[in-house]
Amino acid sequence: MARIGVISISDGRDHVHARNAGFIQSKQDALVSSLTAAGHEVVAGSGLVATNTLATSVAREVAAAGVDVTIFYYAVWSFPHFTMLAADATRSPLILVASTDPTEPGLVGMLAAGGALDQIGRTHTRLWGAPDDAELAESVGVEARAAAAVASLRGSTFGRFGGRPMGMNTAVANTDQWMRQFGVDVEEIDQYELVLRAEKADASEAAKARQWLETHAAGVHYDGKKLTPELLERQIRSYLAIRDIIAERDLDFSGIKGQPELTEHFATMDVTEAFLNDPYDWNGPKDVHVTATEADMDGALTMQLFHRITGTPVLFADVRHYHADRDIWDLCNSGQHATWFAARSEDPAENLAKVNLYPEVFFFPAGGASVQHIAAPGQMTLARLTRQAGEYRLQLMLGEFESYDDETNEALMRQSTPEWPHAFARLDAPGEVFLRNFGANHIHAVPGDVRAELRSAANLLGVRLDEWTRG
Repeated sequence: MARIGVISISDGRDHVHARNAGFIQSKQDALVSSLTAAGHEVVAGSGLVATNTLATSVAREVAAAGVDVTIFYYAVWSFPHFTMLAADATRSPLILVASTDPTEPGLVGMLAAGGALDQIGRTHTRLWGAPDDAELAESVGVEARAAAAVASLRGSTFGRFGGRPMGMNTAVANTDQWMRQFGVDVEEIDQYELVLRAEKADASEAAKARQWLETHAAGVHYDGKKLTPELLERQIRSYLAIRDIIAERDLDFSGIKGQPELTEHFATMDVTEAFLNDPYDWNGPKDVHVTATEADMDGALTMQLFHRITGTPVLFADVRHYHADRDIWDLCNSGQHATWFAARSEDPAENLAKVNLYPEVFFFPAGGASVQHIAAPGQMTLARLTRQAGEYRLQLMLGEFESYDDETNEALMRQSTPEWPHAFARLDAPGEVFLRNFGANHIHAVPGDVRAELRSAANLLGVRLDEWTRG
């Protein structure tokens, strides 16, 4: 949840404020109670704003608490210049909320303040309703979650292991633009560092992890060549190595190039990436560390935004094939499908019971295990940050992951690469619209409908929104 500031704006006439103060306070208390009940941390201003000096001092006080978003609350007619002064004293996103109690002109106060902010170009969101209205609390929550996610990007560091993979331009972003627009720094790390650390990683820990996978996975299909216990342990040691680097360099999210150097001469990063993105490993629960295959920078940024909104792992996949006869997409690639997506369970054993580790296919001579499963069915939000002529856009849609009987699942997988993970997705976007306009080969997804939060996040980031539906 988010940290929300609440500042109530009043009338500047002493005798009117004296009459209204109790009414304003009661409305503010009800709003604070409603937001707190919804799980948010609320920082209320120490006083009602009825003077120029209070507008500035109360806003600075709330801003100093590090709120993700600030509500200016209008229960009565309020002098608009108080809003202007308070807005100048805070840098967080603003929500103007009006009480709809008809006994006082709160809506008038909000509209006058909003118009004044429009005139100076200060963006804001406007909401209205009874202070204890659950729908209002949810609307505030949407804006607050988006604001918290966007704020969390600023000051963060992306760890980029390796450079551009296989000439993939969409995987490489401008580091200056990232810092200017998103506040994200990029730490460049050579993949050789990962190889050196993996060779020195704890062999007993790797053996323990291998045995855990052999016990809990649906199958570990050793073939004596492309997948051996030694190769699987090399992949696990790579996971241990990159976790050490993440801790040492204080990385917030990452991407691993992999191809072609590691996949030709060392091992694939499938196991490493899957468990970095999982909320657990063989030692129990842990934090998700968003990690993109092929060091896909815009993919990783999309994933980190998703993760900060939902708290869940985030799917990374190629848009592999469109089954036009079924109107479904096969989202499939070797790399990061976190095992959590197999059943989306809090219990790792339930997820791993649906996961097979297969020998890597001919694309990857170095071998290792591919982490294969079919993503569990359910409603999903799918999106990606892409660029057009250097400008970012968020391409967004709702969809549904589907799963079928064993025979159908197997037949669909065998039309592409059965050893890799698959998500069979029915998208709201028509096939021809998607294929003509989608700006990358990678796509990302989380469970549920979080389009409202992403719309708000796009607005806060200054990113164009391209949202597709069948309507």
